[in-house]
Amino acid sequence: MGKRKKSSRGPQGPRKKDPLPTKFTCLFCNHEEAVTVLLDKKGGVGQLDCSVCGQTFQCAINYLSAAVDVYGEWVDAADMVAKEADSRQDGPEPTSRAIRSRRTPEDDVDADDEE
Repeated sequence: MGKRKKSSRGPQGPRKKDPLPTKFTCLFCNHEEAVTVLLDKKGGVGQLDCSVCGQTFQCAINYLSAAVDVYGEWVDAADMVAKEADSRQDGPEPTSRAIRSRRTPEDDVDADDEE
């Protein structure tokens, strides 16, 4: 038994590409498919709008950008703002060591004067 010849097979068509989503879940109000993304490739601007809470976001795009890219930048920007807010709220981190634990040459001079 031999293999079938390639000529007997029908031509294979192009693979179907699944379209990327253009509606997403809002980070602030958690409504699904409430966020729509509009791409102005000629102007180089991607705009994101939530139809429920009114949240908006704009970012620069290029000719390769898709709606998913604008949504991803929005998520990253929201995370960065949240981290900055947390760091401001906590204040400076306390140090575990005392600052005076190191001896300086000035301390040695002061110690000699006391004796």
